[in-house]
Order: sequence, then structure tokens, then C-alpha cells
Amino acid sequence: MIKHSAIDLFAGPGGLGEGFESTEKFRIAVSIECDPVAHRTLELRAFTRQFPAEQIPVAYYDYLKGRIDREVLFKRYPNEVEAALQIARLGRLGDEKQTPATLVDGWISECITGQSKWVLIGGPPCQAYSLVGRARRTREDRETFEKDEKHGLYKEYLRILKKHQPAVFVMENVKGILSAKLGGQPIFGRICEDLSSAGYNLYGLTGLPAQDSVGNWLPESFLVYSENYGIPQARHRVFILGVRNDIPFQPRALRNSQTQIDCFDAIRGLPKLWSSVSRRSKDKQDWIKSRRMGLALAECNRAETSKPKNESGAHFIEGSFECKVEPNWFHDARIGGVCNHEARSHMAEDISRYAFAAAFAENEGFSPSIHEFPKQLLPNHENVINPGESIPFADRFRVQVKGKPSSTITSHISKDGHYYIHPDPMQARSLTVREAARLQTFPDNYFFEGPRTEQYKQVGNAVPPLLAKQIAEIVAEILENGNETVPVSSTAPC
Repeated sequence: MIKHSAIDLFAGPGGLGEGFESTEKFRIAVSIECDPVAHRTLELRAFTRQFPAEQIPVAYYDYLKGRIDREVLFKRYPNEVEAALQIARLGRLGDEKQTPATLVDGWISECITGQSKWVLIGGPPCQAYSLVGRARRTREDRETFEKDEKHGLYKEYLRILKKHQPAVFVMENVKGILSAKLGGQPIFGRICEDLSSAGYNLYGLTGLPAQDSVGNWLPESFLVYSENYGIPQARHRVFILGVRNDIPFQPRALRNSQTQIDCFDAIRGLPKLWSSVSRRSKDKQDWIKSRRMGLALAECNRAETSKPKNESGAHFIEGSFECKVEPNWFHDARIGGVCNHEARSHMAEDISRYAFAAAFAENEGFSPSIHEFPKQLLPNHENVINPGESIPFADRFRVQVKGKPSSTITSHISKDGHYYIHPDPMQARSLTVREAARLQTFPDNYFFEGPRTEQYKQVGNAVPPLLAKQIAEIVAEILENGNETVPVSSTAPC
């Protein structure tokens, strides 16, 4: 089977690329990421892709288990490592001093020479467009906001698009970009005009028209609600699908799933854990007392559970831990356990709050706002004690509710667990990296490099691979069924 090349820009840990590769109709030819820790994750995944899935070496699984280090693993397979290094590139796009455009163009040209049917994927960093980020800005911040270089990074994407002319591109960004303004003008319409003028017809993935009758772009047409497509997470993101003008093909929309996925089904097969009590001893009685208080205030009469076999988790936990949701996608029998599954420590007060909130959500079917917490569990913050007319961020403690998709997994999960409370009241903790990765639909053998905080950040910034797979299938249909008129060079492809 001939595989189409995909170039992945602003790749993060590789969620979008993972979805494209998984269709077996694409090969990630180059993925470019500026964060060195996420780049290490990309390198490792690029290494595994040098082997058929059933032939990934035992040494890789030994690495996940901590039996060998990365250097030992890579020394055993020098050819595959060299190939991976040619794919996963560390570079800061849009920064001429660190990563000149000529260098980036060389990486791309080397692998797409002679090809007309290839795809450009990726999303410029989106923090500047985040609705939360914008909500927190003051007037004094506005000038700094409008000078934020992240506003212009899509222009690097645009530059590459104009120069290399892929058959199709997929650009992803946060919902906030639809309403963001720069210099008083809407950003999204300008981006669409730029992308269109580069020689592309633009489409959303929902089946709604991209423009109205007079040519105005319809922002909502580009917004994808992930929970409608089999993802156990209410992640709402913008996807722009561009098809080169010479390809006369109308892409189909994503196919809605019949039912939404229960977030608890996605994570319930993983080992149960307790967190540690921060700034205190490792004595589990402290944790039990804190949990007991929260459960009592929620009038939860659950029997006390014994200490979990794996306590607070570990770098790797041996066993067989399948997933009730798409087991063939998540599960890898050869891994023999689960990695990146370790509970972080919490203050005793927060353990009580997490237990209360999870028990409340289990009874009521929704996560409590701060107004529904008993006085004993209210944070000792001025804006909670004397709130005035309203309490900012009243949903600061958010449970992932059983029976529903989770809330959006974002990079904020790296800072604290308040927005990501586990739905099981008896565990009274926030989600682990692996649980967050399950909700993002990363396969269980997808290992995240770096300290735990960096692992959380990578997971939160990623595109769900299982959603990316569905998008890739649409793109493959375009490449395989569109009739091109542009002549292709006879130079052999990379």
C-alpha cells in the first residue's frame, strides 16, 4: 500500500500525527515541535513506528517498565533511531534565529519532492486565543496580548502552505479563536481569507456550509464537538480543512456516533489509587481521615475500602488493564501493565473536597459549584468568604461525572487537579497522566517523556488521536478520489 506523506507542524506530543498514522494510509514524514520534552516523546513514538505494531521490540516495553534507560534502548536499534531522528525535528517555527525558514523548508522538501498528494497538519500554539486567558486579561494586559507572537504563528503555517502547496491541510485551534480580535478586528475571518487566498477551498468537518450567501465565513461551521464522535471528552476545537483548488472533490463530514461515551468507562479499568497527603507524612490514616470527612459531608455511606494494591501508583504497574471503550484501540497485550499512572499528592483539605465533590456528583449527576460546598470545605480565599455579587471561578472543583463525557483536558491539568477530580469518591484524587491520556484517546503503549508536570502538559495540549484518525480517513478519501491537474515532478519521493 502506498502511504501519503504528512507533515506535522507544532506537533506537541503527536496526537494528530498518531491518528493519521493509525489509518495505515499516511506516514508522518516530518513532525516539528519546539518543546524539548514533547520532542522526546515524538522521537520515541517515531522510533516505534519503524516496526510493524506486532514487532515492536521487547526492549521498548522494558523501557516503559524502567528496566533499561533510553540510551540503552536506542543503542540496540541504531538504524531505526536514525530514521526516527529524521522524522521528529526539534525546531521553533517562526523564529529565524533558532530555526531558519530555509532549514524548515529543507526538512519538508527532502521528504515530499515529487509528491503532489501529501498533507500538512497541525495547529499553531493557541494560548493567546484561550477564552480563559482572555477572561483573565486586564486593560493593561491588552497591549501585551496584541503583541503576543502566538498571534502570528499561523502566518508561518501559511508561509509553508504557500511555498509547498500540499494537496490538503488540516489546521486545528481552540474555540476562542472564533471570537478573538486583534487590533479590534476578528481574527478568524482574516485567517480564513489568508488560507483561501493561498489557493485552497476551505471546509468545516460538520457538514455545515463554510460561508453564507454573500461570502462571510461562518465560524460555528468549523467547530467540532469531540463528544459527538466517540471521544469520551467534551472537547470543542476548531478544525479547518483546506483542499487545494485544483482538486475537484467535496469532502464529507465527520460521522456522528450514536451515543456519547461515558468518561468513567474509559478509565475504570485502570488500577485504583490513593494520593499522598502533601506536606505531611506518608501515613495513609491522614488520607483516610480526610476522605472520610468529605464523604460524611456528602452523606455518602460507602463502606471503607482497603488499601489499593498499588497505593499511589508508579512509573509502571504490572497487570492486565483493558479499556471498556474501543479496547482494540487502547489495549496492547504486550505491554503487560500500565505506564504514566501515578497519583499526585494533595493537601488534606483538598482530599476532603474531592471526596465530597465526587460523592455529590455521583448522587446528583452533576459537579457541584462552590455554592454547594459545606462551610467546612470552603477554601480560605477572600473572594469565597466575602464574594460580593458573584464568586469568580465558582466551578473551581470540577468532577468528571459518571455517565457523561469528561470536561476538556487542557494543559491546566499540569498546575493542579481541581478541575479534574476522579469520579470515584473512594479514590478522592485528581486524574493521573494515564487517565487523562485515556480521555484524550492515546493508546496505552503511548509513553509520555519528562517529569509528571510535563507529561500532563503534553496530554492537555494534544489533539485526541481517535478523532484525528476519523479526520485522516476523510483526508484519505480526498487524496484517493480527487482528480488533480497539476503536473508532478518525476523526482523520486523520499
